[in-house]
Amino acid sequence: MSDRVKMDWLLFWTILGLVSLGLVMVYSASAVMDQLKAPTPALADEITASASASGSDASSVPAAATSAPSHPESARRRMYIRRAVVIGLTSLFLFTLFRRYSNGQATWKWLLMGCAATAAMNALVFFQDPTQGAHYAFLLRQALAALFGFLLLMLLSQRDYRTLATPQCAFFWLGMVIFLLIVVYFVDSERHRWFNFGISIQPSEFAKPALIVFLAWFVTMRGGDVNNRYTMWPAALALCVLGGAVVVPDFGTALVLVATAAAVFYLAGLNWRYTATAMALGLVLFAAAVVWKPYRLKRVIDFVDPQYKYLVHVDPQKKLLKYAESGSKIKDTRYHAVQSTIAVGPGGLGGRGLMQSRQKLLFLPEAHTDYIYAVLAEELGFWGSALVVIGFMVILWRGYRLFLTATDEFGRYIAVGVTTTIVFQALLNMSVVLDLGPTKGIPLPLISFGGSSMVSTMILLGLLLSVSQRSTATQ
Repeated sequence: MSDRVKMDWLLFWTILGLVSLGLVMVYSASAVMDQLKAPTPALADEITASASASGSDASSVPAAATSAPSHPESARRRMYIRRAVVIGLTSLFLFTLFRRYSNGQATWKWLLMGCAATAAMNALVFFQDPTQGAHYAFLLRQALAALFGFLLLMLLSQRDYRTLATPQCAFFWLGMVIFLLIVVYFVDSERHRWFNFGISIQPSEFAKPALIVFLAWFVTMRGGDVNNRYTMWPAALALCVLGGAVVVPDFGTALVLVATAAAVFYLAGLNWRYTATAMALGLVLFAAAVVWKPYRLKRVIDFVDPQYKYLVHVDPQKKLLKYAESGSKIKDTRYHAVQSTIAVGPGGLGGRGLMQSRQKLLFLPEAHTDYIYAVLAEELGFWGSALVVIGFMVILWRGYRLFLTATDEFGRYIAVGVTTTIVFQALLNMSVVLDLGPTKGIPLPLISFGGSSMVSTMILLGLLLSVSQRSTATQ
């Protein structure tokens, strides 16, 4: 009996809708910031003249707002060469995949057009001179990532996900991500997060699809017997190694990985004793990860006890507070949360209007990345914010519905892992923006600026669409 392949159009259009809204908000949140940080000479003169006319001291005008950055021609040439190499390797990689998994010439032509569009987007980004058109740079980079991610989404959605249910796929991608996480720790000596080849790549983002494929294959291979020690210990070891490699540079992504593994094992029938043990161990490791990095501890303390009323009773000599402040570059870790809530509040029901946010004018840090939801709430109001939540609820509904309707165990756990990863990360980001949790830098999937996050999320959704298209249940 042949598989019935049918696109889940509700899920598909929800994905495109969120991506499109994200592109609009990335432009809105970054355009003015770019002009203020790297303006044209005319804008710099206008800022200086305005400051003089208002009687302000010239020293009070931010240096970034009065001078454009210098970009030596040699550096620009090297950047162009790196970008050209990345485009070529990416096109070759996609071309090889499509040649292996496509059956007709139409797909080849579609791929060639996609690669040409990707190369054109990259060229546009490169030729965006910061002294002339910087306010389009973030939009074009995000559009490039969205286009590349969409190519991968279509490729994976048309490919049978069951071909990934092999030990070669499970261990290869997991091992590759762990290897890259180790390498980037030494390459990026300051933040341990990014490879920079003209295009920045964050390996921790790709730990999500690698872990989901591994867990789905592992639980399926064990026949759903997750309460066996021969299942628990290897899976726990793999999760600890991957989580340990991720938690060093990116605590938020590590939380997402743990939540994903917890959902998969819980729905696979994990015994309550193992569940309680895992929760206790997780809390211990969570506390250790927070205390290990002083700035994380400072964020938690400032969120739980911002006035230090209770901390003084626990730590009267303030040793804990001094340790927490020793690793924090900023003294007021509540600044992000305060500025975010100031942005969300005036939005009201209808918002100030698109492009009318005031907090994005260098008041709200990371307005186009981690805190883009605050800008969205300020400009589009409650209805725009609710629309984003509804979009993720649709993904939640269609994903967990597949847990009940997928034709095989591997597909069921793929659906659970993908859905939990995306929705949990979205809720985590929104909770930070709304000051419901400590400050944590984590992007809003499909909305925030970030190429690695966009591509990784599109890979996950491509897997989900592949499971959906091969479900025998009536859509």
